[in-house]
Amino acid sequence: MIKKRDKQVSEVSDPSTLRQRSGQAQLRVTQKEHIDKIEQEAADNLAGWQRAKADYENLKKQTVKEREAFVKYANYNLIMELLPIFDNFKLAFNSVPEAEQNNPWVIGLRHIKKQMEDFLTQNGVSEIKTDGEMFDPELHEAVESVEDAEKNEGVIIKTIKSGYRLNDKVIQAAKVVVVKNSV
Repeated sequence: MIKKRDKQVSEVSDPSTLRQRSGQAQLRVTQKEHIDKIEQEAADNLAGWQRAKADYENLKKQTVKEREAFVKYANYNLIMELLPIFDNFKLAFNSVPEAEQNNPWVIGLRHIKKQMEDFLTQNGVSEIKTDGEMFDPELHEAVESVEDAEKNEGVIIKTIKSGYRLNDKVIQAAKVVVVKNSV
């Protein structure tokens, strides 16, 4: 038994064995460091890829929103050119005498007016409500005020010119007459 132990001690103290074991230990440490470095690079690459993917998804969402906004207001210039014509057409149509209302040409004009209203509605245009509504400076422009003790102050009693929204944006404020009671 002593011989075995002496042999083990001599192997442990043998310089070549020590160098070999030291080299193996150093190799394990180097391999471990290399593996740790590779794992860190892999983690960094994964994190970078995930950030890039998230950035790409955000860019896609932003592009969709921008496209929707563009489409939503793409016809803005056309509509702004058409609205004064439509307003004048409505004024002319409303000036037709009652006795003429059943003439074929008036019925034809009524159909044209309906087509124009449908076109505007299909393109996101809606008329701002006025008569009987409370004045709202976001939607209305007061061009005149009149006293009327029977009505509440700020109530719109007459529309001078129609106002319009394009989707959710006011593109033309309604010009109105409002009640202003003196105190």
